Amino acid sequence: MPSSIEQVIGVDLGGTAIKLGRFNGAGELLAGLELPTPQPAMPGAVSVAIAEAIQQLDPERLAPRVGIGHPGPADRSGRVARVAINLPGWIDVPLADWLEPMLERQITLANDANCALVGEHWLGAAQGCSDVLLLTLGTGVGGAVYLDGKLFTGRGGAAPEPGLISINAEGPVCHSGNRGSLEQYCSLAGLRRLSPLDPAELVQRAAAGEPESLAVWAEYGRLLGVGISSLVYQFTPERVLIGGGLGAASPYFLPAVWAQVQERVQAVSREGLEIQPCALGNGAGRLGAARLALGWR
Repeated sequence: MPSSIEQVIGVDLGGTAIKLGRFNGAGELLAGLELPTPQPAMPGAVSVAIAEAIQQLDPERLAPRVGIGHPGPADRSGRVARVAINLPGWIDVPLADWLEPMLERQITLANDANCALVGEHWLGAAQGCSDVLLLTLGTGVGGAVYLDGKLFTGRGGAAPEPGLISINAEGPVCHSGNRGSLEQYCSLAGLRRLSPLDPAELVQRAAAGEPESLAVWAEYGRLLGVGISSLVYQFTPERVLIGGGLGAASPYFLPAVWAQVQERVQAVSREGLEIQPCALGNGAGRLGAARLALGWR
């Protein structure tokens, strides 16, 4: 177990914002910081922004380790960001090697959704679970999986990518090269194909009972439920967690998700299944990144 004395920094790199937290070994947030992601989010500009933010967050250098979650797979050593399909220029970026000389701190990289699931497994909605699927819904659709109590990262560290499974062979082209991926329908861009309204406004209108907004979320949930049904067949989790920026709207789309799962997944494959929102909100990613920096998976 990590020391309750040592401090550690967790960073959640997203397409629009970078969220940082300084934690003690028990996962208590001691200080937080959020800044916009440089645009365009080229690797050099982002690395400088992260370095400056870490110095601002911890000027007394109380945290010798930093975990960074980024939107794509890392290599198995946690040193190289292999690819980030929604960020320009992110192919085999040696982010840890870049940042360590600048910061003189130990850097660990991981997929952002993996970080979110680690955070939820530590202090959130996945506590006590051995088999969990998490989806992060936002600029893209990321995901992470626990199998038999261990984080599943695949042979080369690039697994899983549940947001890139196809739900429509003739659907929109995805940045990954796939067509009709779950991400194309359930990311922020996918939601905008259903409605031009901002998600926050769609939530407000749905909360007020507006039929048109309720119908948008129901269709969004139907599409998400199609993808989750396939993922349930693959992993047979005991719990599916929904996170990311769009996860805040889950009360309006989860009923449609569950209806699809009940219709499409045979009973033996969904026995005991729970589908629910993450407990830690957008803070799960930076918490999990910090946990991984302490050497826990």
